[in-house]
Amino acid sequence: MLCSIYKTNKKEGMYLFISRREDFSQVPETLLEMFGQPKLVVTMNLTEKRTLAFANTKNVLANLTSEGFYLQMPPPPIDHLVEYKKWRDNNK
Repeated sequence: MLCSIYKTNKKEGMYLFISRREDFSQVPETLLEMFGQPKLVVTMNLTEKRTLAFANTKNVLANLTSEGFYLQMPPPPIDHLVEYKKWRDNNK
């Protein structure tokens, strides 16, 4: 499936996948307002065999088919203090 991926300047790591380039008609107005001015990153042929960095490809394809868009949220920040404490406890 051909899809276009857009990023926002409002939140790093948030991407909007749509099934048709520049066609935001399936995206809810409130989401577009929250997302801000979309900036095209890439248009690509997305297949189940393709791996995405932070999203499940099958979920993206399913949402593109059923909803016409997919919103990828950024991964949660890493709490380095918690990670350090886990490391410290495992290395006692």
